[in-house]
Order: sequence, then C-alpha cells, then structure tokens
Amino acid sequence: MNLRLSSETMHASTVAMDGRAVLICGPSGSGKSDLALQLIDRGFILVSDDQTLVRKSGDKLLADAPDTIAGKLEIRGVGIVDMERVSDVRVALVVELTSDIQRLPDDSRERVVLGIAVPLISVDAKTASAPSKVALALDRLGLK
Repeated sequence: MNLRLSSETMHASTVAMDGRAVLICGPSGSGKSDLALQLIDRGFILVSDDQTLVRKSGDKLLADAPDTIAGKLEIRGVGIVDMERVSDVRVALVVELTSDIQRLPDDSRERVVLGIAVPLISVDAKTASAPSKVALALDRLGLK
C-alpha cells in the first residue's frame, strides 16, 4: 500500500459513539449493516453503511460517508432507511467480521490504514453478544 495516500474508500459500515468511530469490515452478507443497526440501538450513530471514506488528517484517521449513501442504512427485509448520521469522526477501532474467533486473542492486534495503526478485534456478527463485544472493545482497546 502507498503510505502517501491521504484517503481510501473501505468496504465497511461505520458507526460512532462519543466522537470515536468503529469500522465494521467483512465480505458482502457477513452482517456489517445488521451489526451497525444493533449498535445504533445501543446509542451509536451511523457514519456510513457498506462503503466508508477514510482520510488521513495529521496522525488521525477520519471516517465519513460517500455523498450518494450519506444518512442511508440498508436493512435486509425492510429496505433502505434514512438515519441520523455524523461525519468526519476519528477512527478508533476496526472490527473484522468472521466466524473463526480465537478464544483468547492477542490484545495488541491492529490494522494499518493509510499508514496509521488502529486496534483490531474479530467478532462473529451472528452471535447475540456481538454488539456488547464491540462496545466493550471500543471502551477498553479503542484509540482515545
């Protein structure tokens, strides 16, 4: 990856709490939008669904939605709905959706985005505890 890039579009849904964004990454159909909706029900606010613009600002990463999908969330079985949203929120945590979860993972896992290391956790979006795990990880492991 070219470390001089200043922005990138990521295949991720993003939500935020208290000015800190969580990038939810995974393949199509892995539950990104569903987990985002569950987190919104817990008090998070939508940044972007399915595609997230991430740009480097100094030593921080900021997340926003492409104009074409800003304020929209796709809910399977319901359709595309308008949601309250925030923009230009500092990326504090990356969540990787997978069903292959380690019982005791290394707390120091990270994903490098545009040359900046961000804490990384893996979550199975299909488990009932997934939103609780994300909220806890943001609190304990996320960038401040």
